Amino acid sequence: MRRKARRGGARQVELTIEGLGALGDGLAKLEGRPVFLPQTLPGERVRARITGERGGAYRGEILELLEASADRVEAPCPHFGPCGGCKLQHFAAAPYEDWKTQQVRQALQRQGFSPEVLRPLHRVAAGSRRRAVFAATKAGGRLLLGFNQRASHRLVDLDSCLLLTPALQALLAPLRQALSGLLAEGELGDVAANETAEGIDLCLVSPRSPDLAAREALATFAEANDLARISWSPPRGEAEPIAQRRPPRVFFGGVAVEPPPGAFLQPSLEGEAFLTQRILDYLPDGAARGADLYAGCGTFTLPLARHLRVHAVEGDEAAVAALWAAARHADLSGRISVEARDLARQPVLPEELNGGDVVVFDPPRAGAREQAEALAASSIPTVIAISCNPQTLARDAAILCQGGYDLIEVTPLDQFPWTGHLELVALLRR
Repeated sequence: MRRKARRGGARQVELTIEGLGALGDGLAKLEGRPVFLPQTLPGERVRARITGERGGAYRGEILELLEASADRVEAPCPHFGPCGGCKLQHFAAAPYEDWKTQQVRQALQRQGFSPEVLRPLHRVAAGSRRRAVFAATKAGGRLLLGFNQRASHRLVDLDSCLLLTPALQALLAPLRQALSGLLAEGELGDVAANETAEGIDLCLVSPRSPDLAAREALATFAEANDLARISWSPPRGEAEPIAQRRPPRVFFGGVAVEPPPGAFLQPSLEGEAFLTQRILDYLPDGAARGADLYAGCGTFTLPLARHLRVHAVEGDEAAVAALWAAARHADLSGRISVEARDLARQPVLPEELNGGDVVVFDPPRAGAREQAEALAASSIPTVIAISCNPQTLARDAAILCQGGYDLIEVTPLDQFPWTGHLELVALLRR
């Protein structure tokens, strides 16, 4: 990797990369302050340009790689570098796995947990991601579709992505053509794509509602590409269907669910199956009642309902409606109850939980501090925590342990290849 220095008066320095930051950028030191440099690895020497400063740390870019790490490999994707999606394609597999495991170990140790609770990392292969949100814009009369550049609103126009399933990959080119007539010059939009059992479910998010001609064109696009459904939504508001050729369905515990447009799903089927099996393995013997908090459309609720009565709580009313419809259709309404509730503002209280045998919670990246505090004051014997953030999982686990729980084990799941992100599942018992 030899790069010519850019002209200008920006500061240039030679640095040695000492480690990787939490998001995968190389970490060096300059005048006692951290410097984050993308696409670098521990042990490398680089000539770099300081591009900015934030939060007491410098940001920079490589001008020249002076000494490469033995762990450096050729990135397999032609978009690696500009594209902000993958940051670690240049990292060999074994040290990459060690680094990801170390992120969890450090987060646990900061909260006083023994590293002995950490189980081996389980990896999901690239090419399995069934859910993606693409950014789109029109510039110079050309439709750009892809992901944002690192730390930028500028788009990298993608013709391929190694993370996506073959069906989502194949949709990139025709989708770009279909969106060309929907966005005006300079206008921004997003496309949420979910691959379901019945085909791809697309939700277009743009500032202007499509006119009749655009709707007819999108319906033709859905037909030509055998989509299950295509919908449109304003940036903040409810989605409306444009064309539904068949109901998009996903299966949780063998139960068919029709998710709302743009619904959150676990990124891969393999990752979802791994988490579900871990949860079922962790159920206490004889468990009869439980709760699934941040339940979504029922990813874990429906498999749990085969074993015990479950109260599912979720803040998204459309997801709750989809879960309840699926439960009724599968004759599980006697084993499942549902509630639409913002758990960050109104956590389920200890007295509402007491008498249950197990609680599963799967919050967003910010974690579930308020709900963990309520759980810590309850008498629930078993808690199973799912998280996509090692830091907030460790914090929430510490809150629970202060209330009398023991952290039994934590298993990391890499559903996000070549990034700093991880999924985790943890078991806590009184």
